[in-house]
Amino acid sequence: MAQGPVTVVTGGSRGIGAATAARLAADGHDLVLGYARDERAAQAVADTVREAGRRCVAVRVDIADEGDVERLFDRAEAEVGAVTGLVNNAAVTGPLGRLADTGTDDLRRVVDVNLLGTLLCCRRAAQLMTPRAGGAIVNVSSAAASLGSPGEYVHYAATKAAVDALTLGLSKELGPDGIRVNAVAPGVIDTEMHAAMGDPGRARRLAAAVPLRRAGAADEIAAAIAWLLSPEASYTTGAVLRVAGGR
Repeated sequence: MAQGPVTVVTGGSRGIGAATAARLAADGHDLVLGYARDERAAQAVADTVREAGRRCVAVRVDIADEGDVERLFDRAEAEVGAVTGLVNNAAVTGPLGRLADTGTDDLRRVVDVNLLGTLLCCRRAAQLMTPRAGGAIVNVSSAAASLGSPGEYVHYAATKAAVDALTLGLSKELGPDGIRVNAVAPGVIDTEMHAAMGDPGRARRLAAAVPLRRAGAADEIAAAIAWLLSPEASYTTGAVLRVAGGR
């Protein structure tokens, strides 16, 4: 098997992460999937990647834990190859509701995973990519970063706004080293995430507020991520690509 790009995808066991893994495998990437809990789902995604003829390792990881992040990238380098790409997809929302009713533990976990975890993964990727003078990072942000998501999860929106700032700043910092940093900002996407936050019908209900009058599909976000990682986006860095149906 010819060596392809080696890309780490966090949150790779379901939804956008799983769709991204399948798309990148079809594009010739070898993959390392980070997942939080569901080993069976992660292994199913890994099997899909292998069926496409690419190498894949699934690693259980809490990206808010520095040691886990180090282990994720160490295994990538040792078992698959030199990391050339990173997709920071792992994120949590906590329960839907007003900020005044949100518990401190939920706030802390959302910040730890969505912001600190993304920072830790970006830092480790930068440490590996900089001496090699090349690589690409795609952060999965959210349209919530600019909409604010009042009454639902302003804390989640705030972390995604921080991810957008991180994307811009890091792109300028790493550009001279040949490393591109971009983000994709999905809108309402029909994935398991809505059920996890306690509202399984949310995507269908919000579709009427989207100019295209439908929720998006995980495959549509995966396509945007794949493009930003590809040579076709070689002059694109610091961009936040909104894929939100016009919302």
